[in-house]
Amino acid sequence: MDNTTEKKKIMLSGIKPTGDLTLGSYLGAIKNWAERAEQFDCYYFMADLHALTTRNDPALLRRRTLEQLAQYVACGLDPQKNTLFIQSHVPAHAELGWILNCYTMFGELSRMTQFKDKSAKNADNINGGLFTYPSLMAADILLYQPDFVPVGDDQKQHVELTRDIANRFNNLYGETFRMPEPFIPKVGARVMDLLNPHSKMSKSDEVGNGRVCLMDAPEDIMRKFKRAVTDSDSERCVRYAPEEKPGVANLMSIYAAVTGKSFAEIEAEFEGQGYGVFKPTVGEAVVETLRPIREEATRIMKDKAYLENLCREGAERASYIANKTLRKVYKKVGLVAR
Repeated sequence: MDNTTEKKKIMLSGIKPTGDLTLGSYLGAIKNWAERAEQFDCYYFMADLHALTTRNDPALLRRRTLEQLAQYVACGLDPQKNTLFIQSHVPAHAELGWILNCYTMFGELSRMTQFKDKSAKNADNINGGLFTYPSLMAADILLYQPDFVPVGDDQKQHVELTRDIANRFNNLYGETFRMPEPFIPKVGARVMDLLNPHSKMSKSDEVGNGRVCLMDAPEDIMRKFKRAVTDSDSERCVRYAPEEKPGVANLMSIYAAVTGKSFAEIEAEFEGQGYGVFKPTVGEAVVETLRPIREEATRIMKDKAYLENLCREGAERASYIANKTLRKVYKKVGLVAR
C-alpha cells in the first residue's frame, strides 16, 4: 500500500494595502481563492513594504493593512489552510530584496512599464524604491519557491523579470531558486464602475461614488445602486446587451454573480418592471451578500488578541519557509552564517 501523499504545488500572491477592497475585488477574484487551498499550498501577504513607494498616512496604512487581512479571512480564506501574513513581519523579504538588487540590471529596471507609469503619476516623488521595487517583488516570490504566481496583464512583466533574476543567480551559483510560472487565475464576474460602466471598478478610486466597498454600510450600497448608470434609450427594459446597454449589463452581471441566476432568468424576473425596480433589487442582493463579510471583518478587527495571533502565526509559518531560502542564498553569495 502506497502511503505517500502528493505534495501540493505552491502558489503565492501579494496585495498592497492601499485603497479599499471592492465588490469587484471580491466577485472578480477573492471569492474564488478559498477553493485554491484544496489544490495548492497558498501564501497571501499584505505588501506593506511596497506601499512605501508612495507617501501614506502612517495610521491609515496600519489600519488598512490589518483591515485587509481581516477582510480576507471574512471572505473565506481560512488561516489554517492558507498562510496569511504581513510582508514587513517577515524580514527575509527586505533582506533578499537587497541581495537581488545586486543581481538585477539597471537596464532591466529601466524598461519596467509600471515604473514609467507611476513616475508620471508621482512626478514629485520618483524615489529609489519606486525604481527597484521589482527586485523586492522578485524576492517576495522566490523566497517561497512557488510553482505559480497569479498575475494580471499589468504584472506579467514582473514575473518575467523574476524568472530572469532567478536564472541569472542559478547560473552563477547553482540551482537555488525554483522558476515560477505565471498563473492566469479563474476570473469571476468582471465588475465595472456603477457610474462609468466602461471602466473597471477600482479600489484606488478615492472618491468612490461608482464603486462599492466590502465595508460599505447597507444604506450607502443602496444609494450607489439607485444612482447607477443604466441607459437613456426609450426601451428601458432589463436586457443583457453589453454593447448597447453597458450599464444594464454591468448590473445584470453583478446580480447574476451574487444570486447564481442566468441572464435569461434575470430578464424574465424583471420583464415589464423597468429600472426603478431592478436597481434597488440588485442593491439589496449585494447588501445581503456583503453583510456577513462586513460583520465578520468588523468582529475580527475588534478582537485584538485574535488579530495579533493571526499576524504572529502567519509570520512564523512564512518565516520558516522564507528563512530556509535565505540561508541558502547567504551561503551561496559568501555571507557569514548567523
